[in-house]
Amino acid sequence: MKTKPHINVDYFEDLTGDISESGQDGIDEIGPRLKSLRKEKGLSLEGLSSKTGFEAELLAGIESGEISPQLGTVIKLSKSLDAAFGQVISGAGDKPYAITRLKDQKAISRSTSGKGGKHIYSYKSLAPEVKGRTMEPLIVQLQESSEKEISTHDGEEFIYVLNGTVALLLGEDQFELEPGDSAYYLSNTPHWITSKSGNATILAVIYGK
Repeated sequence: MKTKPHINVDYFEDLTGDISESGQDGIDEIGPRLKSLRKEKGLSLEGLSSKTGFEAELLAGIESGEISPQLGTVIKLSKSLDAAFGQVISGAGDKPYAITRLKDQKAISRSTSGKGGKHIYSYKSLAPEVKGRTMEPLIVQLQESSEKEISTHDGEEFIYVLNGTVALLLGEDQFELEPGDSAYYLSNTPHWITSKSGNATILAVIYGK
């Protein structure tokens, strides 16, 4: 018999809302930010491709907005460009703190599988105004996906399930997480996360050292 979560799931559904209905400011800015950083470093697409291992075609698609990169891809690109992950995701910020109201949560992007295929999750930033931040708190809405695109990169991650059931792969270990469950792992552990069925929503805090 399934036990009832110790938290009020309906409360969290009201708190997080539907990302697709949130304000869309910033949703197409990741590509231009990466392009600007690349040009500041004097790198061509081929040069960045050589430095990161990502194909120039993929990089061009990300910069143009035709491809929505996964978070692991953004982390690797920002590190290769000597930029903070948060700067690429939601801007550099100019304040020492952030108080983010529900109505002000900033929708950032939808990430896709492969080279611009099926949408696998959407996310929005909770603290884009903080300058020099090394952590990035996000509300992530996961969609069910059977395509296992394993991610490995520097940093650390913490996730907390708000609603739905999440399937999490860490190395060779597989877990199912329910509302109220959480996981903390080093990002250099091969990992993959998806909704087990339908949609699921998590709070994710990513430390991109």
